[in-house]
Amino acid sequence: MAKVNEEARKKYFERIAPYKKSITELKDKESRIEVILKGKDAGEPYKRLVLAEGNLTVVSYYLAMNSLSVSLLGVRSENALNDAKKSCSLAIIQLEKVFTDLVDVPFGDYEEALKATASYNEMRRYELVRKTGLSLSMVKDSFGENTKWKWPMVDLEARLAAVSKNCLDLKTLVQGMDPRSEGYRERIEFFNLSRKLLQDAADSYRKKYEVTNKRMDDFRKAISFLGALQRLSMLLGRQNEAVNLKKKSEIWKKKMEFDQKNSEDASRLRRLSGRSES
Repeated sequence: MAKVNEEARKKYFERIAPYKKSITELKDKESRIEVILKGKDAGEPYKRLVLAEGNLTVVSYYLAMNSLSVSLLGVRSENALNDAKKSCSLAIIQLEKVFTDLVDVPFGDYEEALKATASYNEMRRYELVRKTGLSLSMVKDSFGENTKWKWPMVDLEARLAAVSKNCLDLKTLVQGMDPRSEGYRERIEFFNLSRKLLQDAADSYRKKYEVTNKRMDDFRKAISFLGALQRLSMLLGRQNEAVNLKKKSEIWKKKMEFDQKNSEDASRLRRLSGRSES
């Protein structure tokens, strides 16, 4: 049996060798671009998009390496999956640098960032966001449900939600919703994907708050993503939807304030109790 395992191990390393070589080449290319970006470069946003796409390609290689580990060795490759998660994060960092990581803010706050990549049209932005989301989903599924990376993955997904929303040109979105407009179907898909990512981020942060250590920052993030959703609904004239989201935000804010007061009161009582015992 040991001989079979050793043969499988040898075959595994032979099969992953081309992937490792490609990863090294992409990392070298990334390093060269990063050196260029340390100076002033008029094409910086586009170079960062190249870096994002390169990191997503790296993710696909790490996922392939993990699949080979499962099929040939019978175990997940935690190293490959950890590196895949890291590359997802690096891709999202580049997207944030291009399109910003702003959440519940007016379009004017990040409009200039979108203008800076005018030739990178909305369909390419949609494909890039979708590819990033798919990479995240595949990494998440490969880790499995009971993983220490469950909540860090929520952070990555939420950051992608903000980027996706910031990739929408809200000045042209409404007229582009006309079924007669070119690219209508893809535009609707992009919009719906962005809304879903925002809603998932709000719900996931709320769940994280409830089931982990009740960090107020998680609750505030959940409310912020609801606010971003409300802005989109108002833009498209979906009044009922906007009203419902506003009500939900207000309920969550009251809950957060209530919990915060209870937490402060409990801390105060512990301090007083400690003084009395001393």
